[in-house]
Amino acid sequence: MDVAAMSVIMNQAQVKQQASVSLMDKALDQAETQSSDMIKMMETSMQPHLGGNIDLKG
Repeated sequence: MDVAAMSVIMNQAQVKQQASVSLMDKALDQAETQSSDMIKMMETSMQPHLGGNIDLKG
């Protein structure tokens, strides 16, 4: 195999790897955003005043 063909093959592999890393980075960012949004939603759905007092006179 000549040097030019090997260079083209290596460059194509590098481009594929960079595209894969970029796609995974975007997927990770999206997952972080979704988990952050879910945490915010769960925090706002809680009722902090419930369970704060106990009726001991029963």
